[in-house]
Amino acid sequence: MKVKEVAALSGVSVRTLHHYDDIGLLVPDTVTEAGYRVYSDENVATLQQILFFRELGFPLKKISELLSSPSFNRKEAFELQREMLIVKRTQLDRMIETLDKTVQSERGEITMTNEEKFKGFDFGANPFEQEARDRWGNAVVDRTNEKFSTFGKDAQEEMNEIYFKLAALRDKDPASEEAQKAIGEWYTFLNKIGDYSLEAFAGLGEMYVADERFMTNIDKFGEGLAVFMRDAMKVYAEKGE
Repeated sequence: MKVKEVAALSGVSVRTLHHYDDIGLLVPDTVTEAGYRVYSDENVATLQQILFFRELGFPLKKISELLSSPSFNRKEAFELQREMLIVKRTQLDRMIETLDKTVQSERGEITMTNEEKFKGFDFGANPFEQEARDRWGNAVVDRTNEKFSTFGKDAQEEMNEIYFKLAALRDKDPASEEAQKAIGEWYTFLNKIGDYSLEAFAGLGEMYVADERFMTNIDKFGEGLAVFMRDAMKVYAEKGE
């Protein structure tokens, strides 16, 4: 398919496709002597993957890194993207429900509580926050929340990117160089928003598996991820001691 055909098929502009080629994100399999780009079915499948990533908020640089990784698995990536889109859809459904009720409230048909007015906006809410307060105290949790809010949406995106990277590696040896490098990024990220010693880092990994709520939440990014992260975190902590 020529570039105009791909643009018409996907809804992506020709200019954007040229840009993807220029930065090495989506390079057409063939370029004719006249300089026309010709895209294969493989190229089209890659474009579809790129657009899913973009819809989920991934920057082009990160998408390029993921697609070029030796451990990248297209099928697993599609499965993970589906899970992430389901989560996003659930959030949007909650917001639409709140908006519908707000319209009814404005018409005088129903009465909304103040809490109901903001249902669906708490995307950054942590279901484990109260437990953390019980274990470590309000001061520690408030300080962590303050740090996280400083990073805002960027922190959420960075967290998801690391989860995705680790999910792609979960079939490898947790002690492998690649796995340890990725789990090191997780350790660095956690210490941007909190204060984790290596011992606490390993203990957190154990909690990922011991607490079913943690495991369920983490395994949304890929079945078995929580166990893989626990093992990798343990190795990382032992090496760093």
